[in-house]
Amino acid sequence: MSKDFEQISTKPGFMKHNGGVLFRNISENKYEFKSIINENHLNIAGITHGGYIAALIDAGAGTAAHRVSGNAPCVTISLELKYIGASKVGDEIIGTVNILKKTKTLVFLNCEIKSAENTIASASGVWKILKIKPSDLGPGG
Repeated sequence: MSKDFEQISTKPGFMKHNGGVLFRNISENKYEFKSIINENHLNIAGITHGGYIAALIDAGAGTAAHRVSGNAPCVTISLELKYIGASKVGDEIIGTVNILKKTKTLVFLNCEIKSAENTIASASGVWKILKIKPSDLGPGG
């Protein structure tokens, strides 16, 4: 299990278009992902757009579900977010994912995103493990 961040947004798609997501395994049930906020991620108020935060959490937490499921494809069933703070251009935001439970068909997890010492958002979600062969497409980032 490598402790180094790796770029998971290697195929064309939404997250690669938005700057990509770096990801790493911390332990069997804990993962981290990060991104650096740039001008494209801002809303009219000059802070990170909530939609980008939601997409980043979905990609990072979804990748954690994918990894804990032996690289099986996983899709989001539910994702509940609470926006707590703000981030701005140049901020490195890091998400921490904790796997709460994995069954044969579902992954339950929670996630928190921070910038330096500020909490930006917290989330909880459920991912469905698809019953198809592991894909070479990689995680959803």
